[in-house]
Amino acid sequence: MAVHRRSPLSGAQVLARALVLTAAATTALGVATGGSARAVPGAPDAPADRKDVKAQVEQLYDEAEQASERFNAAQEAQQRLQHETGTLQEQIAVGQDEFNRLRGDLATVAGAEYRGGGMTRTVQLMLATDPAGYLSRARALDQTAERQNETLHELLGRQRALDQRRAETTAKLAELEQTRKALAESKQQIQQRLAKAQRLLNSLGTAERARLAAQDAHDAEQRATRGKDRLDLGDTPPASERGAAALAAAVRMVGAPYVYGSAGPKAFDCSGLMYWSWRQAGVTLPRTSQAQAYAGRRVSLSEARPGDLVIFYRDMHHVGMYAGGGVIVHAPYPGAKVRYESVTTMPVSGVIRL
Repeated sequence: MAVHRRSPLSGAQVLARALVLTAAATTALGVATGGSARAVPGAPDAPADRKDVKAQVEQLYDEAEQASERFNAAQEAQQRLQHETGTLQEQIAVGQDEFNRLRGDLATVAGAEYRGGGMTRTVQLMLATDPAGYLSRARALDQTAERQNETLHELLGRQRALDQRRAETTAKLAELEQTRKALAESKQQIQQRLAKAQRLLNSLGTAERARLAAQDAHDAEQRATRGKDRLDLGDTPPASERGAAALAAAVRMVGAPYVYGSAGPKAFDCSGLMYWSWRQAGVTLPRTSQAQAYAGRRVSLSEARPGDLVIFYRDMHHVGMYAGGGVIVHAPYPGAKVRYESVTTMPVSGVIRL
């Protein structure tokens, strides 16, 4: 079943124009690693300056995307731990109530023993007016106390285990809180660098910025169409009906903006687009590109079929969906929009079939 056969490129002429809109990328959270934007002294129309601006902005986008996947992973882990902590606290509360009840029962038994004068069982049996009845009650009392004692020990052990688990979970949540603080600091750093890049773009002048935008739009179109007038996705069928449905959902989002941490329905980051698209096909993927890399079985790039996930870079910080004909659909980076791109634009780490 073919997904597309020589369909027109949706929005390819304008998707890459977002390069010059770097200010929009400041809404994305990113971890900046090393370096800073350099000021351009004079000669705003020099081609070398234009290339330098483009390289710096692309580097900033790449760093921001890596940070967004790390943030997604931390957020997912935090949500899981918060749920686990809540469950443990409920279990501890129930165990504590049971512990208190049993302790009250044991107190009742101890009181009965005390009111008996502390006499031994032999003396009480000799003085009892109903020895048979006393023995029956004593046996029942012993059995009850034994059961309560066993249950109490079990609950004490369980409570200690739950307390330890709760302490471990609290420590992990504290660690995640520190991660969020570090990401917030990095957000400020990346915004400062993006602001420098924007000032660098502004220093090029209106005409040079227009040439830069036109060149970037042309490059994006060339990568997707290989210089043809139309986007050729070939006629390779998807691996499954769900794969076809996921691809159709992703293609509908061509032109939607990249927004850090978003998983639809109007904006996406790279793994968020994959997550949302496959949800439309009835499949729940992990939230991050690194986790999505292990969500299915690996196939070679030469075996890729429409709907397969394509993981990029050695650290697997980017993901797109194979659309056919050597083309993926993906959310590229902050400030850009969902678009088609050649699968060879970035280094492929693996192809995942769900």
